[in-house]
Amino acid sequence: MSADILDTARGGGRVVSLTFDDGPNPTDTPRLLTVLRRHRITAVFFLCGEQVQAHPEVVRRIVAHGHRLGNHSMHHDDMTSWSPGRIEADLRETNEAIRRAVPDARIRYFRAPYGAWGASPAVAAALGMRPLGWRLAVGDWEPPGTDELVRRLLDGVTPGAVVLLHDGGGDRGQSVAAVDRAVPVLRSRRWRFALPAR
Repeated sequence: MSADILDTARGGGRVVSLTFDDGPNPTDTPRLLTVLRRHRITAVFFLCGEQVQAHPEVVRRIVAHGHRLGNHSMHHDDMTSWSPGRIEADLRETNEAIRRAVPDARIRYFRAPYGAWGASPAVAAALGMRPLGWRLAVGDWEPPGTDELVRRLLDGVTPGAVVLLHDGGGDRGQSVAAVDRAVPVLRSRRWRFALPAR
């Protein structure tokens, strides 16, 4: 497993990969799953262990909908200065929490909270997870309003981009609505949705 931080969607041309951080969220994640199913999109969900422990049923719904799982640490801490041993313990604890919710879960990716990677890419790779970054972060953690999020998605997407959005960490209703509105426009412009590159 490579420790290089991947930020590219699978395939060539106008292809984009949607990823969602900080969940699961018992309100907005199920709404997002409905939107993604309606638009026939498979995404990657980066799960925080403490949220998994609080809402295991939502993790099971994510998997049942056919989406991929990523490790996003237990408590969304900045790992920049952490030792490899401390990072490994955290990532293992997070994976164990996910597998208590979904015993046979395949956890393919890791994303460092805040993009503060430190030593985490090599640790994640040693545990069998590819570090996954992004090319477009729409800043939905603010949140700036649905219209602005749609604008940022439509104006900011580039061929092969991995896009960073959020389904957890607060009220993400604007993010869900923005995805629902932006996807048909992108499809009309001949964009395709795919998982991250292998």
